[in-house]
Amino acid sequence: MVHQQRSAARLSPSSDTEDIVTLLAPRLSYFAGVARTEHVTRAAQEMQVPQSTLSRAMVRLEQDLGVDLFARRGRTVSLTPAGRTFLASVERALAEIERAADEVRADADPATGKVAFGFLHTMGAETVPGLLHAFRADHPRVRFTLVQNYGEAMIERLRSGELDLCLTSPVPDAPDLVSRRLDEQKLRLVVPADHRLATRRRVRLAEAADETFVTLEPGYGLRRITDDLCKEAGFRPRIAFEGEEAETLRGLVAAGLGVALLPPPAVPRPGVAELTVTSPRAAREIGVAWLDGHPDTPPVAAFKKFLLARKGNLLP
Repeated sequence: MVHQQRSAARLSPSSDTEDIVTLLAPRLSYFAGVARTEHVTRAAQEMQVPQSTLSRAMVRLEQDLGVDLFARRGRTVSLTPAGRTFLASVERALAEIERAADEVRADADPATGKVAFGFLHTMGAETVPGLLHAFRADHPRVRFTLVQNYGEAMIERLRSGELDLCLTSPVPDAPDLVSRRLDEQKLRLVVPADHRLATRRRVRLAEAADETFVTLEPGYGLRRITDDLCKEAGFRPRIAFEGEEAETLRGLVAAGLGVALLPPPAVPRPGVAELTVTSPRAAREIGVAWLDGHPDTPPVAAFKKFLLARKGNLLP
């Protein structure tokens, strides 16, 4: 049977895709059910909808498309060539919707769901692995998507929905975010092992005013803290190198290319001396942040509760 173009089509070829989807989407599963059984009554029974509802939906679907999808013989129907073409795409679309539904349900499962967790690069070597190990003692099957980045980039990923939670510094203060201070990490002045200050255990930051600094790039929280502490100490740092990762900066210091304000390393680095800064007080706050009003899945809620319970005991 050659399908006929209906003269009373509700959609023209120039109709917006959004309009087409709005009109057609609610009836696609009905169409697939009728196409599978080739019988309106049987399809209605399987889908537990009134037969009249199903019949009207198929008529309206054909009217909206402007083509015959079925050849009818009483309550028995068969697909037209247009119907077979349409069915192939509908089945793929419905399968993709089912896959997506299964995925989001799995991600929200209290026992096996997923948490998208962001953290600073300096938290990656020791702090975050320890946290995950402790959390999974009680939640062994919860899965994690881990993202290492600098603070501002993670905040944007929170806002876009790519992250559920992030550990960052400085602790953000924004109306669309909720943040909680969890711990404080002292910063050290790191100098080459043969530096004039290397034999000292303590130092005032002002004593490094004439030094060349290596720092993280602008936009990183630690860079902002470095600039602010130097300003408080009465000088503006002369910067020779800017990088993206604290341990790379330590390597630059070890090579004699400058000094740096850095958090303690996970493993002691040869070739450098790490000095306690007595003035100004050199420390950074570490906190957890999430998007205000964003509903938590059970695994996210459990991990958030775990992090908040570690206040004052977050860092190793």
